Parts: sequence; C-alpha cells; structure tokens
Amino acid sequence: MKNNIITVQNIPVGVVMDGSNDYICISDLAKAKAGNTVAKDVVKNWLRNRNTLEFLGTWENIYNPNFKGVEFDSIKSKAGLHTFTLNPTEWVEKTNAIGIYVKRGKYGGTYAHKDIAFEFASAISPVFKLYLIKEFQRLKELENKNRDWNVKRLLTKTNYLIHTDAIKNYILPQKDYYKDKSWLKYAEEADILNVIIFKTTAKEWRELNPSLADKYNIRDFATINELTVLSNLESHNAELIKNGKTKEERFTILSSIANYQLEILNKSTETIKIPENV
Repeated sequence: MKNNIITVQNIPVGVVMDGSNDYICISDLAKAKAGNTVAKDVVKNWLRNRNTLEFLGTWENIYNPNFKGVEFDSIKSKAGLHTFTLNPTEWVEKTNAIGIYVKRGKYGGTYAHKDIAFEFASAISPVFKLYLIKEFQRLKELENKNRDWNVKRLLTKTNYLIHTDAIKNYILPQKDYYKDKSWLKYAEEADILNVIIFKTTAKEWRELNPSLADKYNIRDFATINELTVLSNLESHNAELIKNGKTKEERFTILSSIANYQLEILNKSTETIKIPENV
C-alpha cells in the first residue's frame, strides 16, 4: 500500500495505491467545491442522495460478497426524507461496505475506490472529474514505469551475477588480511567490510583488475547472499561504532557474524529447487 499526492486544479488530493484497488480521498475532492471548512458536509450531502446510494449499493453488490443488503435497503428507503442523514462511518458500519473507508492521522480523510471517487467528482464538476482522471492516469503510468524499471534492474543484476559467478573473471590477492591486521589502523569503514566479505580492499581489487576497474567495482561481482550479508554488516557496524568498539574489535565481531550468516544463506540456497517449467 502506497500513499501518493496528485494535484487536481490546484487541489492536493491523496491517493492510496494497492495494486488494482486504488482509493482516492474524496474529502480532498470536496475542497474544490466547499473549501476546507465544510468539505465533510459535501461528502455527507452526497451520501444522502438516492442516486448516490443506488450507485454505491450496486458497486458493493458486484465487488463485496459480505455487503449487508437488508441494511442497505433500509437506508435507501429513507433517502429523500428531510430528516435523513448519513456519514461515511455510518455507511461502512451499517452495510459492511468496502468501497469507502475513513482514515485517521496523516493522509487522513474519507477515501473511496477510484470507481466511486470518479462518480463523486461528477458531483463536484464534470470538468473537475476530467482533470482528476487525467492526473490519476498520469500517476498510474508513472507507477508502472517505475515498477518496470525495478523489475528490469533486478533481472539485469541477477543475470549479471549468474554470469560473473560462472566465469569469476577477476583476480583476488594472496594477502592474508587476518594474519597481519596493521592495515586496519588506516582502513576506511567500507574496506573493513570489503575485506570481511571479499578478502580484499577496493583499491587492491582495482589494481589487480585494471580492465574491469573502469566500469565496475568489487561489489558488482558479489552474489545475492554476499550482498545480503554486507547490508546486515553495515547495520551491525554502525551499532558497534556507537558502542565505542575499536576497528580491531569490530573486525573480529563482524567477521564472525559474516561467516555465520553466509554459511546459513549458502546452505539454504542449495536447498532451493527451481521448477523446470519456470
């Protein structure tokens, strides 16, 4: 579930995106007609309308198997009476509706499924509705582009890792960083982790692999498990620094953590069976 803001004719409008079930804040939409002070009254008056209730009831019957039809019929029968009032909370509680809900706190207000929100926008203005649809579609297109980009990046990274795992076309030093720890005194934090995971510093890797150093760095050749442990070590290292541990102490502690986690992850990876038809 992701919170977003779109701007419709200078009105900021909250949007909650959750797959195909996207909800739009109709409290924000109401401000286009009434301003901040009486926006909730616009929503309440819209709910009192018989045509609105017919629309909401039909929507719920289509998409909500737990919709309370008997209670809905009772509400609809009162629509049009001067004494009839209805707010979003009452609507949800009485009918078990899912097309509308009330959200508290940040991004708070009355939210309606996009189908219902577009119908509500018609009550504000047909022109306002068109601008709402336009901005909502723009947001969806942007989300889809970002999702496609993330998937492509993940696939590219995965394929690249498989390739480099297969050929291992880089050189590692023969130096034993554990036997002689004098280098730790001047080492940067990133290199402490590099030595723990990759058994070398970034600088030494570049010197040993000049043909790769122009485009890549040592972490580009890491496996998924190594990257996972590396990320964990960064968090552990930050805590150890806060606790006043020296570089030597942290190197020993983090090495132990890395060895344990890599052993666990590598064993679990070996047990994963990929179906032949994937």
